[in-house]
Amino acid sequence: MKTNKILDEIRGYISPDVKKQLEISVSLANRIYDILEAKDMSQKDLAKLLGKTETEVSRWLSGTHNLTIATIAKISVALGEDIIK
Repeated sequence: MKTNKILDEIRGYISPDVKKQLEISVSLANRIYDILEAKDMSQKDLAKLLGKTETEVSRWLSGTHNLTIATIAKISVALGEDIIK
C-alpha cells in the first residue's frame, strides 16, 4: 500500500484513544455500507428512511463522524439489521 509521509507523521502524534475512535468510526461506516449494498440501497434511500438529508447521511458515513448510540440504533432499526455485533 502506498503511504503519504506527511500523513504518516501526523498519525504518529494522534493519541491511541483517538486512533481507536477513528478505527471504530470507519468500521461502523463500512458496516453500514455493506448492509446498504446487500439490500441494494443507496445513501439517499437510508436518508429517506431516517427523515434526514442525504448530505447528513453522507457525513455520517465518511468514517470520521462520531455517531451517537441513538443514531446507531435508529440506523439499525431503519435497515433492519444490527450495525454493531
